[in-house]
Amino acid sequence: MSIKFLATIGPSSFSEKIIRALAENNVGLFKINLSHTKISDLEEIISSLQEWSSVPVCLDSEGAQVRNQYMVNESVAFNEGDTVKIHPNEIKGDNKNISFVPTNVFKQLKINDLIYVDFHAVTLKVIERNDKFLLAKAISTGVVGSNKAVNINREIDLEPMTKKDFEAFHIGKKMGIKDYALSFTNSASDVKLVRKIIGEDANLISKIESIRGVLNLDEILPLVNNILIDRGDLSREIAIEKIPFIQRRIISKARSKQVPVYVATNLLESMVKARTPTRAEVNDVASTLLMGADGLVLAAETAIGKFPLEAVQMINSLVKQFARWTPESSMKDIIFD
Repeated sequence: MSIKFLATIGPSSFSEKIIRALAENNVGLFKINLSHTKISDLEEIISSLQEWSSVPVCLDSEGAQVRNQYMVNESVAFNEGDTVKIHPNEIKGDNKNISFVPTNVFKQLKINDLIYVDFHAVTLKVIERNDKFLLAKAISTGVVGSNKAVNINREIDLEPMTKKDFEAFHIGKKMGIKDYALSFTNSASDVKLVRKIIGEDANLISKIESIRGVLNLDEILPLVNNILIDRGDLSREIAIEKIPFIQRRIISKARSKQVPVYVATNLLESMVKARTPTRAEVNDVASTLLMGADGLVLAAETAIGKFPLEAVQMINSLVKQFARWTPESSMKDIIFD
């Protein structure tokens, strides 16, 4: 079984030296996360990656997600009891003011809605509404930066692709990109919309990171080339202790339909700051491979981590061990070979 893995490109890895080194270490796709990439920079980034390596580039959409907009700094502190204005249009956020994208979310918010910012770092409860802004109260204490993922305690209508996604995918087509990832794929209709843009010949990875996506997996699988389990965003909607078992079931279902499946989020998270991973992390990666995953995705480890190359080399080492291991392998074989 050939294991493919993706490396997310960011400030830590976007240099000719690192890109060439990652390519030499079996990275199968370089993924550009559009949630953290300015559209004005996209063509230059793609051109550089294509110049530095023959590894294909994958554009990863923003998709159907809510995020807060820019804050005055990357550690704005909210205290329980703070009153916060939620604005309909973009403002520079602080502990008294905040705004969200897409902007149509503002119109859908209601009194008593709970807004969870950045994996529950701060929870805001809507307490008052008028035509100019909403008032919310912080019901937890925490710190929030810019462009963080947001969840709301009920379903909100969101388009499967943002305006930026449409523009980025058209740029990708113009520049010969063949690989695309649809974040927060929720239904077959989401997939069909993207296919109209990228065409039937493009490789489409549907990211399963919502309850709707999990429940609609049967209708999604026949329409895509691959799926990707994003355990991070999935854990914003499903209790974290259930994620290992959801992962196992999704992998099993995808393999039964012969659709390759990638697994992402926190594979080697400690390597964002440390040169070596934890024992729990390497065990998780090995277990994920033993479950039948066809590919692995490094995100923060290669995008913003201190040791992007070492993280990729560790994945290579684990894949090598996985390829050698069988239930018949002796203890001596495992230890000394």
